[in-house]
Amino acid sequence: MLKISIITIAYNSAETIEDTILSVIQQDYSNIEYIIIDGGSKDQTMEIIEKYRNRIAIVVSEKDKGIYDAMNKGVIAATGDVIGILNSDDFYAHNQVISHVAAEFVKNNCDALYADLVYVNRTDTNKIIRTWQAGAYEPGKFLRGWMPPHPTFFLSRAKYHQFGFYNTSLRSAADYELMLRYIHKHRVHICYLPETITKMRTGGQSNVTLRNRLKANMEDRAAWRLNDLKPSWYTLTWKPLSKVFQYFRRHK
Repeated sequence: MLKISIITIAYNSAETIEDTILSVIQQDYSNIEYIIIDGGSKDQTMEIIEKYRNRIAIVVSEKDKGIYDAMNKGVIAATGDVIGILNSDDFYAHNQVISHVAAEFVKNNCDALYADLVYVNRTDTNKIIRTWQAGAYEPGKFLRGWMPPHPTFFLSRAKYHQFGFYNTSLRSAADYELMLRYIHKHRVHICYLPETITKMRTGGQSNVTLRNRLKANMEDRAAWRLNDLKPSWYTLTWKPLSKVFQYFRRHK
């Protein structure tokens, strides 16, 4: 039975983190190692975490150098066969998510796995804003502006230690860079689970303003350079534009 490590990154997340925690500890899969890395919150985040402390394997609360530094701390601390990251604005769509993920890893001998995601209203999480149906991966898909939803991405711990962690020189695109590196460059064996497993509240760091979106696009370009890869002329233009269609896609 695979051991699945789930890492939650938090900072001043009292408004949302309880939903995140409950969605993990209420999973029907028994072999979960839950890790929370808090950046030294000054609100009630740690009080909420302490309510569920007996269901959480590792809790760290200290100042960090940003979200990707915190993710790296979690990955280094993890002891599971497979690692997934669920941030404190996100939560799993149902209580069989990890069972389905683990079964897919075993069935197909995956190195990595991703699935579908929906963006939901920040206060009314039953209201779907965008539907991200990632679709099956084909080699070269990153050149067409594709990427999987990072909150649905699970990766073998052995591969993390083989090909490296999150690049903390990037402020908003280190998740894109990591998946580009693993999937497009190193071609790990990746599997697609065609179901919605994660709900993500709107208001992500790289999408709040046009200025942030432009900065994120510059970092996307840096992600290719860091890996000595060359995108197509349309790759990084189509990447953000493709998300527009997610607003019109009906959720199944």
